Amino acid sequence: MHDIDNDSEVNLDNYEVETEEHEYIDELSRIDSSDADKFLDVGVDTKEMARAGTFIQKDKSVIHCKTKLDGVEVMGISQARKKYEWLGDYMWKSISPDTDKFTSQAKEKPHEGYFIRSLPGVKTEHPIQACLYIAKDKFSQNVHNVVIAEEGSELHIITGCATAPHLVSGLHVGVSEFYVKKGAKLIFTMIHDWGEKVNVRPRTVTQVDEGGLIISNYISLKPVGSLQMFPTTYLNGRGAVARFNSILVASKGSYLDVGSKVVLSAPDSRAEIISRAITSGGTIIARGSLIGKVAGIKAHLECKGLILNDGLMHAIPELQAYVPNVEMSHEAAVGKIDQREIEYLMARGLDEDEAVSTIVRGFLNVDIEGLPENLKNKLDNIIAETQKDMM
Repeated sequence: MHDIDNDSEVNLDNYEVETEEHEYIDELSRIDSSDADKFLDVGVDTKEMARAGTFIQKDKSVIHCKTKLDGVEVMGISQARKKYEWLGDYMWKSISPDTDKFTSQAKEKPHEGYFIRSLPGVKTEHPIQACLYIAKDKFSQNVHNVVIAEEGSELHIITGCATAPHLVSGLHVGVSEFYVKKGAKLIFTMIHDWGEKVNVRPRTVTQVDEGGLIISNYISLKPVGSLQMFPTTYLNGRGAVARFNSILVASKGSYLDVGSKVVLSAPDSRAEIISRAITSGGTIIARGSLIGKVAGIKAHLECKGLILNDGLMHAIPELQAYVPNVEMSHEAAVGKIDQREIEYLMARGLDEDEAVSTIVRGFLNVDIEGLPENLKNKLDNIIAETQKDMM
């Protein structure tokens, strides 16, 4: 981990780790409408349209949890630990509690998290949706998530993270361990909508076995105090594949230090990291790290950044190869909108603001693999609102 973020400014003593329990809600229609609106903004639909299951945690309480599909399990992590003694072999296997002060706190003062598992050979047509939500001001939500896609299964998860409309400040620490078994496929889409004074520290490691596939999509378009994440994926088996996509916007006052690392340690493994980032006054440190350990691997890293207003865009692409016969490449570009593109669109009848808005929207609209159609439409709307705010 590169430690140039502002973690020293995040004092854990400024946050509370105790809060009241929230009641369990059997029917999602009973969820408070303002909460439901926030859920929808991060892809979690309380009507459960085209969803195979739902997990919602508010502060430290699991307030709703169910699966609608045989062969897929969804439950709070404490319930899963009671049900499965073997889960101890997975928790803290990939991430050490002493990695940093945030993982230590997640170990010492845990607040649930989700356990999602697809049984061998089971393929989900619709995604599981999960929401980690903070409603208490100055609360540190410390969760531990475990996801297991068993051999030959296909699992799609949409996880939305958000805060209540009234919340001013908070801290979210999310330790996540993902296991993609032989021939399995996991599509994981995370949408963040935190708050201007919320600090966010996800800590994620994924293990992928032979022939397994992980597609990870990360979207953060709304203001956030600070976000620092550097998920690491280990391609352990022959033919394992990882594809990471991220779309980032940093408004004034936001600090985003976001990247992905993939270690390719098996023959014929493949990795791709694609990042699109815009600063409209905030700071973005966009990282990407590919490590080739064996011959016959292929990996590519692409980071493109756009500066709309004064801000910092810092792209850090890294390639490491330890043997001959690897195929690894990267490209990084940071700049402003090309004046010729603006003039081209203005010549076709748009005014300058409309031209800039069109270019920004096109830049953000990366084709993200594995998104359901209704979430694509929702994302299009969020991007449209975001680029209006940036203008």
